[in-house]
Amino acid sequence: MSGDILTLNAGSSSLKFAVFDAEARDRTPRISGMIAGIGRAPEFSARASGGAPLDTGDFGALGAETSHAEGIVLLLDWLARHQGERPLQAVGHRVVHGGKGFSAPTRVTDAVLAELETLVPLAPLHQPHNLAAIRAVAAWRPDLCQIACFDTGFHHTQDRLSRIFALPRALTDEGIIRYGFHGLSYDHIARVLPEHLGPRAEGRVIVAHLGNGASLCAMKGRKSLATSMGFTALDGLVMGRRCGSLDPGVLLYLMQSKGMGVAEIEDLLYRQSGLFGVSGISNNMRVLEQSGAPEADEAIALFAYRAASVLAGLLPALGGLDALVFTAGIGENSARTRQAICAHLGWLGVEVDAAANAENAVRISSDGSAVDVLVVPTDEEAVIAAACRALLDDAAA
Repeated sequence: MSGDILTLNAGSSSLKFAVFDAEARDRTPRISGMIAGIGRAPEFSARASGGAPLDTGDFGALGAETSHAEGIVLLLDWLARHQGERPLQAVGHRVVHGGKGFSAPTRVTDAVLAELETLVPLAPLHQPHNLAAIRAVAAWRPDLCQIACFDTGFHHTQDRLSRIFALPRALTDEGIIRYGFHGLSYDHIARVLPEHLGPRAEGRVIVAHLGNGASLCAMKGRKSLATSMGFTALDGLVMGRRCGSLDPGVLLYLMQSKGMGVAEIEDLLYRQSGLFGVSGISNNMRVLEQSGAPEADEAIALFAYRAASVLAGLLPALGGLDALVFTAGIGENSARTRQAICAHLGWLGVEVDAAANAENAVRISSDGSAVDVLVVPTDEEAVIAAACRALLDDAAA
């Protein structure tokens, strides 16, 4: 199986990619990069496996009007010029919502694509772009194997009580349940945990995926037992622009007393709330930390308090806590946020070493901490590539 695997992670305003050797089994891509700022002022960057920047002068023109699909065509053409004589064997995609029907990586067919389209209302910020990427690749090379890897898939190990709402059973049976997200990130952390915790990796672990989108996952035996996100990616923690958990009565009030329609409420909950809404300044944690404004400080404090509170709510699924792992953009880079969250968890025996935390060390817990506290980078692209290799191997066999 000589050649390459391309992974695509299409976000609301970005497109991350990585190119992996289809035969190698390591987690290091040969080429990686992204198109950032889609819809505003998009910029393309790429680097080789050693981190050296690659020439992007021949990428093509990007403008505010460039769509995800157009950006993917430019990327595919650029890769064809820079890959060398290595054929693409498959393209693996991050797809945020797999619904009830998809729990494992799946080769994309027209029928699969049509079913995934029905899930767009459950992930309106991500699913349309995920599917647009699949269509763009299919238009470029219809014969190329495409594989969808689902953020919801990792959480299919949860039991029924962790997944159902207190709604009429008919609605539950229709699929209105807790799905959970960020599964590719959690999958990666589960794979590498033994490297950091040894046998304790099989114990009671909560992983905090903290970024512009944020969630928690309670694991035991490196399997998902419970998570903070639910039917959609709105639930749970305070996020960059998303509200997190909200009294449903607020929605009734907004409709009945404020006259807000569905589109207005969707915009409010997905784009105008979270860190951005509370601060009135930014959804970027780095900007808020540098601001010094009391509104920014309050947004950071709320983010940390809600994270600790929701974490406590996951403990019944585990019966205790052996390790807490921070990952993703905020989790990996914001010492202030990690410290603020852990300060609420002293009753669990969580103690942070201030110097190690300031250095973004892998282990930031103090020697006397009853709970191991780690900072571990996530790598969704490596998980997608591994899934593609497995499906290609099965097909070849």
